[in-house]
Amino acid sequence: MDIALAVIAFFLSLVGVLGCIVPILPGILLNYIALVCLYFTSYAEVDTTSLVIWLVVVLLVSLADYVLPAYMTRKFGGSKAGAWGATIGVFAGLFLFPPFGIILGPFFGAVLGEMSRTKSDSSQALKSGFGSFLAFIVGTGIKLIVAFWMTGVVVAACWSPVKEWVVGLF
Repeated sequence: MDIALAVIAFFLSLVGVLGCIVPILPGILLNYIALVCLYFTSYAEVDTTSLVIWLVVVLLVSLADYVLPAYMTRKFGGSKAGAWGATIGVFAGLFLFPPFGIILGPFFGAVLGEMSRTKSDSSQALKSGFGSFLAFIVGTGIKLIVAFWMTGVVVAACWSPVKEWVVGLF
């Protein structure tokens, strides 16, 4: 059973890293589930405290991923309309135009929100849209850092059992 959990954890970690880039997959959540799988093995050094800490990290990063577009839109001079547009764009892009909608949705949402407020200032609308796009890049970077870190923990814990399983196949 330990080897099966190790293989599942290893696979979930790899898919989790991919999920930080592909919007349809819940990236760091899959990495967290991999750590939970390791928790139930007899050899892994993942304890309850580590799981709680990683859960808090996953929740904070996931929250930041949804909040950052509106925040960065405001930081780049956008109004509340631009921030709301970016927030709506995140969800609309995710569901209406996957996978590229999660990238372009906040940008166009912020631009449209700003344009609805001030119809003549297209440069400010583009600036706030750029802030939203920058938030996507920053959020993806943070998710990738956390995903690679958790994958490192999983690989370090799974290396021996996975190696034994592969050698056992041949």
